[in-house]
Amino acid sequence: MKQQSLTDGFEKHRKATRKEQFLNEMEVIIPWQGLAEVIEPFYPKPEGAGRRPIGIERMLRIYFLQHWFNLSDPAAEEALYDSRAMRLFVGIDLGEEAAPDETTICKFRHLMERHNLGDQLFHLVKQYLQENGLKVNRGTIVDASIINAPSSTKNSKKQRDPEMRSTRKGNQWFFGMKAHIGVDSQTKLIHHVVATAANVHDSVVIGDLLHGSETRVWGDSAYTGKGDVIGEHAPNAKDFTQKKGSRHRSLSDEERAKNRNKSKVRAKVEHLFAVMKRQFGFSKVRYKGLEKNAHHLFVSCALVNLVMAKKTLLRHRRLAPQA
Repeated sequence: MKQQSLTDGFEKHRKATRKEQFLNEMEVIIPWQGLAEVIEPFYPKPEGAGRRPIGIERMLRIYFLQHWFNLSDPAAEEALYDSRAMRLFVGIDLGEEAAPDETTICKFRHLMERHNLGDQLFHLVKQYLQENGLKVNRGTIVDASIINAPSSTKNSKKQRDPEMRSTRKGNQWFFGMKAHIGVDSQTKLIHHVVATAANVHDSVVIGDLLHGSETRVWGDSAYTGKGDVIGEHAPNAKDFTQKKGSRHRSLSDEERAKNRNKSKVRAKVEHLFAVMKRQFGFSKVRYKGLEKNAHHLFVSCALVNLVMAKKTLLRHRRLAPQA
């Protein structure tokens, strides 16, 4: 075993990790005060001589860590003890205090869910981005992605989540929920979100994914034939969804070429699902029931938008006059 030297504690050769760089960027671009103000009316107030509640911003930072790094309540507590970068982000000095325990973290999450604050955070972040020049334009891409849920019945109740459903995609069956999003074709920011069980067809909620001022709407072949619905919710929009062939009528060469051109725009939506599923790890539901997981989805979409807008927001911070 290697003997420790006197310089080990000074971290002479330490290098900033990608996690640390990411958290430093999020520290700068997130409007912490505005988000905390949304939660403040519902947050417990200090009473008598008992223990004072932990600050809202600190708990919100831990809550965001759970989304970014796919952490359960116990795992979040453990990560705060294990990761120096996370402690710095939250503002915890273990020489002075302990990290919030898993029960405190769980209670904060339940408070967010109980008052549907995820929806408010999503809209507040959207407004914040618009104020920073990232406005919704005239093109919308609509798409949906399946979030898997445990299909096993090997549990205490011998049943699957009754609010999740099965659906077939290609030759494979999936069980879980669907995340439906409407995305701005220029900024690649999510402006509308809908959560449903997995068996709800993508095209059913297309009207809820449009803001109404579109001039073009892109989508894959699941949205074929929904021109009337698009026209009802966005009167000036042209239908740029993919054409779909059938057993009795194959697509012409011209239609295939148009589909390829449409796909170049439509493919942008996959970047957001990649951040949500690959970077944040939200490829499987974390909780039981559609409502809790829908809340998790709304918060995740707000954080995905901040990641997608990161470069623009950091540039604004660098150009902003120093006080």
